[in-house]
Amino acid sequence: MNRRNFIRVLSQGLLAAGLLPSRAAAGQFSEKRHIQFVFAQIKYRGGDWNPHPLSVTPLMEELMLRTSVEPATARREVTLTDRDLFNYPFLYITGKYEFDPFTQEEIETLRRFLSFGGFLLIDDALGQQGYGFDKAMRREMQRVFPGNEFKRLPASHAALKSYYLLRRIGGVRIANPNLETITLGNATPVIYCQNDLGGAWNAINWATGPTPARPVASPSDATHFISAST
Repeated sequence: MNRRNFIRVLSQGLLAAGLLPSRAAAGQFSEKRHIQFVFAQIKYRGGDWNPHPLSVTPLMEELMLRTSVEPATARREVTLTDRDLFNYPFLYITGKYEFDPFTQEEIETLRRFLSFGGFLLIDDALGQQGYGFDKAMRREMQRVFPGNEFKRLPASHAALKSYYLLRRIGGVRIANPNLETITLGNATPVIYCQNDLGGAWNAINWATGPTPARPVASPSDATHFISAST
């Protein structure tokens, strides 16, 4: 599996994060590991770029335990003007509130990143269409790809069955039962979920599974995590 396919599959696996059955006791992590995947989260101005600051580390530890992937256990915080942005082919952006418009430089950088093989997972932590984060994100993506609207990701799309069949989309709340996407030719560089995935990751007790209050997908769907390498 090449790196682009790996990132595409892994990014879809993250959609089911926090839905896994009970894990075995954690083993000792090696201090000297070859890092194959970094969860890079975009920082932006205004709004709230970090509504769930504790969500990523347990997610990456679970990925390490269950697959052959060697992730960095801590997320990397990046801006769209960071020099090393293109070292991270997977980007995650989340929030609840409307944020400041990207600069023209940031728009052009994100367009270049997505046009040349990068992937962006968008996660609306508020889940109100046309308001707050959703309003700002749709506005900015129209600047990145003018005239290229978000569309529903078909259930038949390979992204939903690349490793395991993902029958439904989880999250803290089901604001939208479907994923949305922006496509470029045959590529799917952007996927948008409005169900607050980060909140679900943050709420999970990984030893016992999801709490009853969290309307997430079934454990069988959750094993969309993959065993692959770059």
